[in-house]
Amino acid sequence: MLGELTRAHARIIEQTQLNAWLEQINILKRILVNRSGQIYFEYAIPRMGKRIDVVLLIGPVIFVLEFKVGETHFTSSALDQVTDYCLDLKHFHESSYNCFIAPVLVATASRHTHPIICTTPKGDKLLSPIRSTVPLLGTVLNEVLRFGADEPHINADVWELGRYCPTPTIIEAALALYKGHTVDDITRHEADKPDIGLTTESIDDVIRESRDGNFKSICFVTGVPGAGKTLVGLNTATKHQNKNDGLHSVFLSGNGPLVAILREALARDNIENEKTRGVTVKKGEARSRVRSFIQNVHHFRDECLVDQGRPPIEHVALFDEAQRAWNLQQTSSFMLRKKNVPNFNISEPEFLISCLNRHPDWAVIVCLVGGGQEINTGEAGIGEWIEALNRSYPDWRIFISSRLTDAEYGAGKVLQDLSSHSHVTINENLHLAVSMRSFRAENVSQLVKQILDLDTEGAQKTLSELNDKYPIVVTRELAKAKEWLMSQARGTERYGIVVSSQAERLKPHAIDVKTPINPVDWFLNDKHDVRSSYYLEDVGTEFSVQGLELDWVCVTWDADFRYSTKGWQHWKFHGSRWMHINLPHRQLYLKNAYRVLLTRARQGMVVVIPPGDKNDPTRNPDFYNPTFEYLQNVGFAVI
Repeated sequence: MLGELTRAHARIIEQTQLNAWLEQINILKRILVNRSGQIYFEYAIPRMGKRIDVVLLIGPVIFVLEFKVGETHFTSSALDQVTDYCLDLKHFHESSYNCFIAPVLVATASRHTHPIICTTPKGDKLLSPIRSTVPLLGTVLNEVLRFGADEPHINADVWELGRYCPTPTIIEAALALYKGHTVDDITRHEADKPDIGLTTESIDDVIRESRDGNFKSICFVTGVPGAGKTLVGLNTATKHQNKNDGLHSVFLSGNGPLVAILREALARDNIENEKTRGVTVKKGEARSRVRSFIQNVHHFRDECLVDQGRPPIEHVALFDEAQRAWNLQQTSSFMLRKKNVPNFNISEPEFLISCLNRHPDWAVIVCLVGGGQEINTGEAGIGEWIEALNRSYPDWRIFISSRLTDAEYGAGKVLQDLSSHSHVTINENLHLAVSMRSFRAENVSQLVKQILDLDTEGAQKTLSELNDKYPIVVTRELAKAKEWLMSQARGTERYGIVVSSQAERLKPHAIDVKTPINPVDWFLNDKHDVRSSYYLEDVGTEFSVQGLELDWVCVTWDADFRYSTKGWQHWKFHGSRWMHINLPHRQLYLKNAYRVLLTRARQGMVVVIPPGDKNDPTRNPDFYNPTFEYLQNVGFAVI
């Protein structure tokens, strides 16, 4: 058995690993005498780089065993680790969906524990993690098997053939793609739903045809929040990282937190991977390795400003959240204030197109466009890209989805102007209509759109279709919301509080939006770090969470965005009082901020509408009660 494990193991094997395997084998040979079932050592969770020490199929139960050889204590991180393995199987391995799964942590040197075996409140057949000593492991197996006594036994052959259909976070996806996996490897594929593989194939076709035909093209990839637009862009970028490749690509984003988080996640992962091979890599070195893969669009722009006659090395540029590129006024102002460049008279989209247009042969721009997600002053929306093409680059070929005409993309009028353009191709595969973020329920983004559009009847219907797959609750108490978050999350499932950047009257609840967070610490650090989202002290705003996600989210709703029977009211707190926001584009930014906040959760969310305080004129209960009653009327359960 040791020989088989050694031969199948892809990495350098340390003596400690050999000793651990021998210990596991000897323990299980004693424990499993006279039991029927199937055993899998070093069970690889496909594509995501994780390995389970031991999986046992006995009767109706999948046992996931994590051995800590020589350990006397059951650490919280080890309990989270074995729980995470079980969650992967429960959520993403189709043969494990409906089975009893038991996470068991075995500290081989421990002699003092009393295993507690119980199901979780979720009732999904995933047991709470079980602590076991070696002498008690047989008893644990027997006790767990009683839970599933009435269930059919698992057919090992069928179980082995089950597909693994993951829905990774954008951070997990970036790690997998950087290691050489493809988007097809790490995403689920279901016949009745759009496949993002079709979108990536369409982009590949445009790139290949542009190169072979020596022409320049631009693709607009649209999609609902969480549909996988960023994933599509990262996938294309990872295919062509070699600078000597004629298809050399770069992934560009103006989303500073996203760039910083992905780079740091890739660097940390690189350090850990090298450590398993006995190689020490300094963090600075690891960061430099990933810097060219994901770049800040503003750094790319600045480099192109230095030598305005030379084309960039990349023939393919993928612009994430392209709707957030700056309009003429914002670009001109920035260039004068920060770059000492006077009379800069083109918008950011037009300048970025001009950079790729310097290539004498061919070039491709891919604009990844989120509808209704412009959240900051000067963000031009997708319309400016199309206007720039009409105005200055009529020879560029344009590939779009017909869904770009939807109102939330703000491009309907401009698209009409393209009717006379001779190089427009409609490709429906360039729109991603199904959210991958909320893998429990794909129509969460539709629900949020209906709520923000005050489509109460539609929202009620969509919410009813979610059932218990994606819990959404509302409360007036932040403390209850925190308790709910912690009770829902298992293993290392990440949770946190998000608020609008205009939510300035949440200070009585110890939420100060003017205190900035470090998004890298907030999104990547573990439960023991006070700076992480887990601590529920620091909060993320729309600017720090756009493009990212958590498993469970608390949206704390202030009086900046208030429901009324006449429509949403838009407010900004200035000095000591609330003031109306009257400019339409500023109203849109605020609405979009709440769209971003309400679409961050992968598995469920709680919305907090504070009760207000009748003794505080800035927190009058009348500012909050109508919003709470509206969400209650939509059908949100109250806790």
